[in-house]
Amino acid sequence: MTGEPITVLSDQESWELLQSQALGRIGLSVGGEPDIFPLNYVVDGERVVFRTGEGTKLAELAINGNVAFEVDNYDDAGGWSVIAKGTAERLESMREIDAADELPLKPWVATIKYNYVAINVSSISGRRFVFGPEPERYPV
Repeated sequence: MTGEPITVLSDQESWELLQSQALGRIGLSVGGEPDIFPLNYVVDGERVVFRTGEGTKLAELAINGNVAFEVDNYDDAGGWSVIAKGTAERLESMREIDAADELPLKPWVATIKYNYVAINVSSISGRRFVFGPEPERYPV
């Protein structure tokens, strides 16, 4: 194998990879109980925006808006992972909602999703991985 098996990505590379996908996972925690939800999203500036219906995700965000958002991709040769952390907030003003309506964001599942949520990203990190055989664990 040539090069390092794990490369730390710059913030710019991480944002570019985050923008290249449409499906990620949001990690929430309420009362010490973690939850993870898959969702489709768009990147808008330095925010991740998604739509959601009434339910667990929206209720948990109202209690604790501190979230982690993860996106990844891989093929036979390698992969990458980007994690964005920040604060999620429901968009409530008509100006915010009108602007969000202009984003290329449509529900993938045939359900009504009236609520827009934006994750204001405070930190982003990424890693690229090169797949290969495990090195010898106990060299002779």
